[in-house]
Amino acid sequence: PLVTCFMGEEMVTPARKLFEAAGIPTFRTPEPAVELFSHISNYYRNQKLLAQTPASLTELNPPSIESARLVIETALNERRKVLNEMESKAILAAFRIPIAQTVVARSATEAMVLAEELGLPVAMKIDSLDVTHKSDVGGVRLNLTSLAAVRSAYQEILEGVRRAHPNAAINGVAIEPMVRKPNGRELMVGVTRDPVFGPVITFGEGGTRVEVQKDRAIALPPLNSYLAHDLIRSTRVASYLGEFRNMPPVNMEALELVLLRVSEMVCELPWITELDINPLIIDENGAVAVDARIVADNISPTADRYDHMAIHPYPQHLITHWEQPDGTDVTIRPIKPEDADLEVEFVRNLSAETKYFRFMHTMRELPPAMVVRLTQIDYDREMAFVATIVDEGVEVEVGVCRYAVNPDGESCEFAVVVADDWQHRGLARRLMGVLIETARDRGLIYMNGVFLANNERMLRFVQNLGFVLSNDPEDSTVKLGVLSLQD
Repeated sequence: PLVTCFMGEEMVTPARKLFEAAGIPTFRTPEPAVELFSHISNYYRNQKLLAQTPASLTELNPPSIESARLVIETALNERRKVLNEMESKAILAAFRIPIAQTVVARSATEAMVLAEELGLPVAMKIDSLDVTHKSDVGGVRLNLTSLAAVRSAYQEILEGVRRAHPNAAINGVAIEPMVRKPNGRELMVGVTRDPVFGPVITFGEGGTRVEVQKDRAIALPPLNSYLAHDLIRSTRVASYLGEFRNMPPVNMEALELVLLRVSEMVCELPWITELDINPLIIDENGAVAVDARIVADNISPTADRYDHMAIHPYPQHLITHWEQPDGTDVTIRPIKPEDADLEVEFVRNLSAETKYFRFMHTMRELPPAMVVRLTQIDYDREMAFVATIVDEGVEVEVGVCRYAVNPDGESCEFAVVVADDWQHRGLARRLMGVLIETARDRGLIYMNGVFLANNERMLRFVQNLGFVLSNDPEDSTVKLGVLSLQD
């Protein structure tokens, strides 16, 4: 964008008029020009944020959701909401977040044996669900380089914690290899549960100064790389994650991946109400979670696996493949904002008749506003599936179906259209099968449709699917269809 500022009066008036005639904003002072540019920048950023549809990391390196769920389930069955460090780290490991290996000693002798097995130097810290801030009560010892130091540290940790928390239930002392990262920066990644918005991810400076610095930024999951990067740069600590005081820049890709994994964790594990990874140590080689604490709670089962989320993640689990007799692989997947160009090209290539039957009026191109509405959807209130093939290395859309939940929350209205070359090949029936099953799993009771009365092929098609047709009392040119989803 171009914004101009001409300070002065008579001498610059012609210049102002020239730019105004050309439709270019011009101002008398710099302040409103800067403010306008700031608004333009914020608008551009917000538009990019609106277009973000985070994908699952499942295909990259699938997490072990079942093992993480079992850890939480075991704790809740024991009537414990706060997971111990080993349980918390087991969940992080299940979601492929690097952790410092941890073992628990219950005597000074066992501590020395375990420390020798892990390899010196080691770090030791109290293992107690009743102690949150371990360093504040003398519950942490770092860089222990001898077995004698390990033995002494074991006793000192227990004595210090018992003085500060006489009633604390102590499970033992956790021991782990001392993380050696001379260029490491200590960060914090957390999750809290907001009563309105659900899980909220926090990020900022970590270590013992976390409560003092109060350097935190927040974001609603799910995240993708762009949103994770935006979360990081919203903090003061971001300024020293680059090259800083002879230290090389940290591995930003590894840091973003940790945030993405935490995001996926809270999406897939609705029992988590709190998560605290502090410190997360990051350097040029990668990240490692040194300490972790998770709080979980029982939840009521719902039909919607992401009912606890303010924003639904991209439903990766709904992607299916359908192989044609000639070997062509048709991918049927939920639509996403990045499909805007696919959708425009798909509609452009439809015949005039197919366009008319789909949109019920003549249309050459999809208007930009409609492209946004068709591709940037809320997966909680609507669903759209695109069928795509790969033609000479390029993804091509060959069909699309969608439903939108009606205000009653019990029914939805659907639409489906298939490329002319792909009609009479079973694709429409396949798409509708996926759409109907998804609506049924969503707990919807009825699916409605509106069809042109002269679209005889469509009327026969929906009747074969089980729709009951009726006349529209207000418009004789259309037919109404209803399908019961609970039969």
